[in-house]
Amino acid sequence: MRGVLSAPALILVTAHLGFAGLAREAGIGWFEASFMVFTIWALPANIILLGSITAGLSLAATALAVGLSSLRLMPMVIALLPELRGPGTRKRTLLVLSHFIAITAWVVSMERLPTVPREHRTHFFAGFAVTLCTMNTLAVAIAFNLMGQLPALATGALAFLTPVYFLTSLYGSARELSGKLALLTGMLAIPPANWLAPEFDILIAGIVGGFVAFACGRFIDARRAGA
Repeated sequence: MRGVLSAPALILVTAHLGFAGLAREAGIGWFEASFMVFTIWALPANIILLGSITAGLSLAATALAVGLSSLRLMPMVIALLPELRGPGTRKRTLLVLSHFIAITAWVVSMERLPTVPREHRTHFFAGFAVTLCTMNTLAVAIAFNLMGQLPALATGALAFLTPVYFLTSLYGSARELSGKLALLTGMLAIPPANWLAPEFDILIAGIVGGFVAFACGRFIDARRAGA
């Protein structure tokens, strides 16, 4: 639980303060905004939800957009759950904890779990991730009415801190060369992908950038092994 006082967790709280201001501007009440944080627990998905509400999209279209944006968390769940599983770990425990797997909790857990005894890993993750989610929910609830005078540009800047942190932390936690290359190739692929298909630019950039990074990583590793 003390992990919520770390820089990654505090940056996420700061970003959620920006979300509180954006929710207020969108006409969402403090309870609805807090409920969104705890149940969706993905800041990009919450921002997409706010944009859909503001644009007046249908419920089905909004649900589809939020669901698609959260598919990026599935590989994180698949990678982290085997690390959490210990002797006698119940499936329903992992099922409950899987809700709290988001980028910040995932990055911190992947860095620290190797030093935690396997029988205590679910306790470690629950203590950090559940506390982090609860703290951000309370932060949005408390800050909602205090953000009324903050300019929209400032709230947007606060929310932008999260992707900046995500980029640097994912690079630092990447265990293989291809993982680090994927961040670079993915960013380089975004401008041409946006020019070709603006509606699917991130999806295209992710697939193309990831494939190029994987191929380059395998080639470089093979060259090193041959040398």
